[in-house]
Amino acid sequence: MHHTAADWFTRRTTRWTDWPAEEVLAAKGDTRVSVVLPALDEEPTVGEIVAGVRTLGPLVDELIVVDSGSVDRTAEVAAAAGATVHHRDDILPATGSRPGKGEVLWKALAVTKGDILVYVDADLTDFRPHFVTGLLGPLLADPATLMVKAFYDRPLLDVSAAGGGRVTELAARPLLNAYFPELAGVVQPLAGEYAARRTLLETLPFAAGYGVETGLLIDAWRGHGLDAVAQVDLGQRTHGHQDTAALGRMAATILQTINARVEPRHSLWPTLTQFERHDSAVVPRETPVAHPDRPPMRTIPGYSS
Repeated sequence: MHHTAADWFTRRTTRWTDWPAEEVLAAKGDTRVSVVLPALDEEPTVGEIVAGVRTLGPLVDELIVVDSGSVDRTAEVAAAAGATVHHRDDILPATGSRPGKGEVLWKALAVTKGDILVYVDADLTDFRPHFVTGLLGPLLADPATLMVKAFYDRPLLDVSAAGGGRVTELAARPLLNAYFPELAGVVQPLAGEYAARRTLLETLPFAAGYGVETGLLIDAWRGHGLDAVAQVDLGQRTHGHQDTAALGRMAATILQTINARVEPRHSLWPTLTQFERHDSAVVPRETPVAHPDRPPMRTIPGYSS
């Protein structure tokens, strides 16, 4: 490991048990906290997660679900459980709407008021309140900390529980280690659970789709230094899994995001070709994987921090 990454890992890694809920609440003071769930067809899980966040009481000032175009009852279930629900298309309509996770995380900035935003994926099957308290702890304890990334065990197939998912281990980690070795100490760069200060997030571009976590991590480090980032071990996390073809599309999007930060003047081929069998024939399937970043929210007319 790069010596800078090894030093950071030792100093800036904690465990959720280091941040008891009562101590985190005492440290909160007048800091406003928004928990945001990006959701697309998560009817089976979103309600339980919302209910779990609500058990944190005064620690969370607002709980927002941003619906990315669900065709199931995600919005109704989330609202019934106690969340405020916004549809992606209704937020900053003058900017239009794009598909993908990065879009809803970016638009969440426009409908939240928190000084700190905590992002939690809406497909978790074992959400526990310490997912939120663990991420908030380092931010409330140290004003110099701007972003906190989660990591956790993810028992899955033959992937080490202590590592990341398949896209992390086969794509994101090798690319980050090669191009940004200072970030090699980040256990799960693609983790969907992380928290950050609004003053950071509103100044960063948001990459499209599943490239968003990678882009925010790289840009936070480049703009503010490695010690602006910390990470917390949240224990174990389980969620639904996607098929290999979907993971390939995710990896291609992440490759585009990293390339845009390594060689911005050199564009990669904008689509990914995959193959499907239809009866006796194998046919190609083309998927666009190159999408422009959303600009820093601070630059958008109508946004008020």
